Amino acid sequence: MSYREVRSFTEKMRSLGYPKLVSMESFRSPNFEMVAEILLWLVKSYDPSIDISDDISTEQDRIIFIKSIASFMAPKAHIKLNTRKLYMADGNAVRELLKIASILYEANTVEATESEDTAETPALDISSKLAQLKICRMLASEITEHGAKLYDLLGKEMELKDIRSSVIARPFELRAMESSVREAITKLQDQIGTTRSGLDNLGADETNLMSKIEKKKVELDRAQKRLQSLQSVRPAYMDEYERIEADLTNLYETYMERFRNLTYLEQQLDEYNRQEQDKFEETEESLKRMQTRLREEELKLLKGDKEMRAVLGSSYVSETASARLSRPKAAGQRSRSLRNLSDTESESDQPMPEDEDDDLSISATDIINGDTFDDEFAGIRDEDGSNDDEEEDEEEEEDEEYEEGEGVDFGDDERLGMDEGSEEDDNDF
Repeated sequence: MSYREVRSFTEKMRSLGYPKLVSMESFRSPNFEMVAEILLWLVKSYDPSIDISDDISTEQDRIIFIKSIASFMAPKAHIKLNTRKLYMADGNAVRELLKIASILYEANTVEATESEDTAETPALDISSKLAQLKICRMLASEITEHGAKLYDLLGKEMELKDIRSSVIARPFELRAMESSVREAITKLQDQIGTTRSGLDNLGADETNLMSKIEKKKVELDRAQKRLQSLQSVRPAYMDEYERIEADLTNLYETYMERFRNLTYLEQQLDEYNRQEQDKFEETEESLKRMQTRLREEELKLLKGDKEMRAVLGSSYVSETASARLSRPKAAGQRSRSLRNLSDTESESDQPMPEDEDDDLSISATDIINGDTFDDEFAGIRDEDGSNDDEEEDEEEEEDEEYEEGEGVDFGDDERLGMDEGSEEDDNDF
């Protein structure tokens, strides 16, 4: 017994709520009644349903009480109590009592901590226990497998029992057993020999490896010394190397500067080409619009030209009609000239090829100035004037012949035909 054990026991009994006072001086002298009360209270605290007699009046009753307590705690709490020390009921019994008190004290502390945890922390998250759940499932499957195997083996136990009993009852042959033992001994000796030879080979390999390691260490030391000596000496080509390195640095800077300039100029060139392309496209678009506008103006001018020709032709027809009344002989020829004129006009009304359209194209400045319009109508007037002069000469000759009586006397039918032809020509015109 020690002072620390007694103090720990008294504190634990006080924390467990033992109703009576347990002091440090209670176990200096044997006190079986107090030990029996403490044992009975501890056992009742562990299992309230236990039924143990508390009669300790005689020595036999005390022995039965101690044995019943020890036999109860051994299978229930897995605690082995020393009945001799408990029966002594002095300081030696404190160690045995402390075993039961410690279990109850730990249970109370665990319950207190669990209650605090449940009060402070939220509900347990099952995701944090997934690993334990997997292990439990594996153990459960293993337990079922082992249980099935055990059940099968127990089912075969009846047959195996008969075989085992027959083998045990059979007398042993000493010679066979001796020969088998000797064979096993020889096999073991062979294995021992092979193992020893392997150990010897390993020893030789170890010595070889150690020698190789030593050689490599020596070579490494030499290489390190040589490296240090080479690092301490400046190479002869180092000056030239530094000079070339500086030149290369300058060349690289120059190259980078020119490359940047070239890239900038290429970008500017692309921008200029893009602007020129945009201008060219705008110019083409404006030229196309101008061309379409000029073509429309030319068509309008051509339509106006045809209308003016029609007006001139109508005036010319009226003049020829008045001339036909005075001079019927020249009317037919004039009608023929008018027919020719109508034919030329009908030919002019036909669509012209693209080349002629190009020849007849009139510029906007000429139209504004009126040069082209005047020139064309001057040409038309010249042609009409020349034709009129020729026709007048012919008419004068016919009049002279008519006066002299040399002219041909046209009949009424011919005159009517000429008149009809002239009317048709007038209508065609």
